[in-house]
Amino acid sequence: MQSKFLSQLVRLIDGLSEWTGRTVSWLTLFMVIVTFVIVVMRYVFNMGNIALQESVVYMHSFVFLLGAAYTLKHDGHVRVDIFYRPLSERGKAWINILGVLLLLFPVAGFIGYISWEYVATSWSLLEGSQESGGLDFRYILKTALVAMPVLIILQGISELCRCILVLTGQGHLLEEDVSEHTV
Repeated sequence: MQSKFLSQLVRLIDGLSEWTGRTVSWLTLFMVIVTFVIVVMRYVFNMGNIALQESVVYMHSFVFLLGAAYTLKHDGHVRVDIFYRPLSERGKAWINILGVLLLLFPVAGFIGYISWEYVATSWSLLEGSQESGGLDFRYILKTALVAMPVLIILQGISELCRCILVLTGQGHLLEEDVSEHTV
């Protein structure tokens, strides 16, 4: 029963990370399009647009910050594989548990902690761009500084649950969850 709960929790959190990552990934396409428009406006029509230029920075920030949990889910972060790659699944699970508990949670918690007041102040001021003609929603951009550690911590919980299932010999429940939802 406990193993089934852990596998369902993994599936739920992984689904959130997957949805968030796939959603913000569309911003990369929009960044290319907007950058193209900015270049054409500047070099063909000799015009500039501060709001468009700032929108590229906003989109890039959202992709980086809100896509971090998706990257963690897909094991896409930098890792030193000299020791990790040859390990058994159980050995990898132990390394992942130590990494989540000793590195991921403390760093994400610290980022969330130091960002909280910064973001709250921005919201209290409804902070906008410092540039004339810029975007008026800087406080929304800064909110991603708090959303990122929350999403990372949630994905870390998923990784811990996954490792516990592997260590208790219940890793097959994760495969069953995946096969139930693939058609």
